[in-house]
Amino acid sequence: MTTVRQATGWVGWIGFAGMILILNGLFSAIQGLVAIIGTDLYYVVANGSLFLFDISGWGWWNLVFGVLLLITGLALLSGATWARVLAIILVSLSAIGQLLLLPAQPWWSVIVIAIDVLVIFAISMHGRELADER
Repeated sequence: MTTVRQATGWVGWIGFAGMILILNGLFSAIQGLVAIIGTDLYYVVANGSLFLFDISGWGWWNLVFGVLLLITGLALLSGATWARVLAIILVSLSAIGQLLLLPAQPWWSVIVIAIDVLVIFAISMHGRELADER
C-alpha cells in the first residue's frame, strides 16, 4: 500500500521563489556587467567630502552571484533537491545583506526580509511537494 501525498498551495510559493531567484539573478548579472564594462570609478560628494570607489570588484561579484541565482532559480523550478538547499542559503544571505541596508532603506529592507523569510519557509517546509508533483 502506498501513501499518496497531496500537494498544497505552498507549491505556488516555491514557484514564486524560483521566479524571484531568476529575476534577481538577471538583474544582478546585468548590474555586474555594467560595472565591469563601464567606468571603474564611482564618486559621491557628501557633506563637502569626496568619496571615490572602484567598482570593478563589485561588478565581478555581482556577475558571479547573479549567474548562480539564475541557475538555482531554474533548477528550483525543475524540482532539484540541491537547488532547494542552495536557494535557502542564497536567500539567507540576501536577508543578512538587507539587515546591513536597514538604516539606509528601512522599508525596502523590511519588505525584502519578509519575502526572504516566506521563501525560506516555503522551500524548507514544502519543497518536496514540488519534486513530487513533477
